[in-house]
Amino acid sequence: MSESLKKLKEVVEAGKVNKDAAFPPQLKGQEGASEWAAKCLEEGINPQSILSDALIPAMEVVGKNFSENKIFVPQMLLSAKAMGAAMHHLKPFFTSGDIKSKGTFIMATVKGDLHDIGKNLVTMMVEGSGWTVIDLGVDVPSEKILKTLDENPGAVIGLSALLTTTMTSMGDTVGDIREVNKDVQIIIGGAPITQEFADKIGANYYAKGPNEAVEYLKDFVS
Repeated sequence: MSESLKKLKEVVEAGKVNKDAAFPPQLKGQEGASEWAAKCLEEGINPQSILSDALIPAMEVVGKNFSENKIFVPQMLLSAKAMGAAMHHLKPFFTSGDIKSKGTFIMATVKGDLHDIGKNLVTMMVEGSGWTVIDLGVDVPSEKILKTLDENPGAVIGLSALLTTTMTSMGDTVGDIREVNKDVQIIIGGAPITQEFADKIGANYYAKGPNEAVEYLKDFVS
């Protein structure tokens, strides 16, 4: 692996977004994910290699550390932002076909729920694992999800809810989707959600956290 790829992996794991970022303190003033991703491209490193050899392995480490309580949400958010800064340089190559997407993932926080931290973490982790992500935002009605699914056949749907009061909305959303498409893969998550609830409403999988969502998608496309 080239030195630039190694550095890119290191700064994404550390959550160093760019040179101007103040965090983490030990890397203050040093180049971050944005600069190293650009440098990799300037050196002629294949965009697919940047994704496969640096970004995906970095986010796998971050996801594992988060699952094992070695890091917490603030550190994970920083790494996700660093990965996003690197992905900014790679997105044109997804469009051109130089990077092959693993699939399309539609992500939304269900109608009535305005929380977005969990959704954003899943979105960035899934994107960092090589998927094309369509983030519909928060308070999303079923109709918008179904329209997006119609425009992206074969996509996987991710739904988030943080409140017990919006679990009903999640159930309604899954029901609306199932009326139109019985086969689409639906992953749900959020603080009050359980696998038992997922089974009850007809979702395929309950992801306890972003890493579990990525692992499920990995199995799904393997």
